[in-house]
Amino acid sequence: MSIDLDLARRVLEGAEREAARRSVALAVTVTDPAGAIVAAGRMDGANDVAFQLAHDKAFTAAAFGAPSHAWAEATAPGGADWGMAGSARGRILVLPGGVPLRLGGALIGALGVSGAAPVVDLACAEAGARVLEDN
Repeated sequence: MSIDLDLARRVLEGAEREAARRSVALAVTVTDPAGAIVAAGRMDGANDVAFQLAHDKAFTAAAFGAPSHAWAEATAPGGADWGMAGSARGRILVLPGGVPLRLGGALIGALGVSGAAPVVDLACAEAGARVLEDN
């Protein structure tokens, strides 16, 4: 099962609404379970590099079925998973802002948000993911 375009757009819009409420400009990507982009956007004023970071956060959340920041401590120097962040051709990104998307317990994709402070990226990603609660 994979997220469809209509639902992906609604998730993206949920993240963008939270970003607008917080007066920040972000890049947002929604991926399928394999990390391929289904829907994406870069808000006016968002940093150019934010788009790639958002996609990598979503890729990480999809790959592991967990928030991208869940691996931050384990991948730090000396951690049990040290070096993991350099795997998958550098696509594994352990910063806050990537969240898995689940429907009925099944992983249907992931959402990645980037462009603001880490805590804001995460809050906007969580706001987008909450759209699934209405389905």
